[in-house]
Amino acid sequence: MTTPSLETLLLLGSSVFLVLSFVAATVAFTLGRRAAALQNTQLLAAVADLAQRLAALEARIDATKLSISELGERFAQAPQVTSPLTAAAAGYQAAIRLARSGASQQELIAGCGLSSTEAELIQRLHGPAEPRRSARRMHAV
Repeated sequence: MTTPSLETLLLLGSSVFLVLSFVAATVAFTLGRRAAALQNTQLLAAVADLAQRLAALEARIDATKLSISELGERFAQAPQVTSPLTAAAAGYQAAIRLARSGASQQELIAGCGLSSTEAELIQRLHGPAEPRRSARRMHAV
């Protein structure tokens, strides 16, 4: 048997190297495609999940809009109720105007629905200056 020449050995070595390089490139390409396919599948699943969650949120928004419009209709149909405090404040304002114009305690009681102590207080605070001075003189005596 003859020993192969150096040139033949280098040619054989180059051929083996090229075949092994081609096999390694094929394996790397196949693994890369599998990884890309797996990543693509995961992304599609995530997009489907997001689309489902978005549809659920849109349904909730639509339900909320409906509830708000129903509440708006009910609010528009509800009778406007004045609170007792507002009515009482209006009564006091009227009593103050009457006291400033010189109304007596009896007129405040009858016209504004005040108690006698309320009428007296409003007349003292907001009535003309003359009765206040005479009231002080009467209490001082």
